[in-house]
Amino acid sequence: MRKSIMVVEDDTMIRNLISLYLKKQGYEVVEASDGEVAKSVYFTHLPCLIILDLMLPKVSGEAFFTWLKEQEQDEVSVIMLSAKARIDDKITGLNLGADAYMTKPFDPNELIAQVEAVLRRTDHFCQKIVRDGLCIMPRRGQVLLHGEEIKLTKYEFNLLYLFMQNPNIVFSRNQLIDQIYDDHEGAVMDRTIDAHIKKLREKVETHPAKPARILTVRGMGYKLASS
Repeated sequence: MRKSIMVVEDDTMIRNLISLYLKKQGYEVVEASDGEVAKSVYFTHLPCLIILDLMLPKVSGEAFFTWLKEQEQDEVSVIMLSAKARIDDKITGLNLGADAYMTKPFDPNELIAQVEAVLRRTDHFCQKIVRDGLCIMPRRGQVLLHGEEIKLTKYEFNLLYLFMQNPNIVFSRNQLIDQIYDDHEGAVMDRTIDAHIKKLREKVETHPAKPARILTVRGMGYKLASS
């Protein structure tokens, strides 16, 4: 599972620099230029770490951080960035619940070292796959759609997990049967898979009759569409 990091910074040059260094280290990076945009980006991507500038337009970094901690799904690490260099400011940020606090200007290599140190402590926040607001957490057996938990049966969960691990890969009905059913469960008909897919679409698609996530590939099977 690739570790995803959200960079919330209004200064385009700084945001691009941070993103460049993170991508060089193999991280998946999403960006937001202000605290208001950050809210929607957060629910779409559910990153495992946020690099958060405190001096943001529209919604301040402190206000966004407070909002973040009020969310039901708040399993995310936060590194605060600020031009405020006084010890009192750092203590305030850490007391709010930040995992680390760095002052501007900063060395990008030091920031990367902080990111790696924080993720070593909070790696469990990264044990998930997120695609377009749909998040599956296999260790917890939990699925979220835009931050809201949805309940799946065992077979629906296993189907979704397989699809999300293999985006844009077509699976035949027989392959899906082999993947989600144990040998001791006996013969399973092709149409049983169709029924599971129908129920799964009802839970994860905006318009189940016109699915945008789980697609039928005529004559071949099913796949998860992913950009």
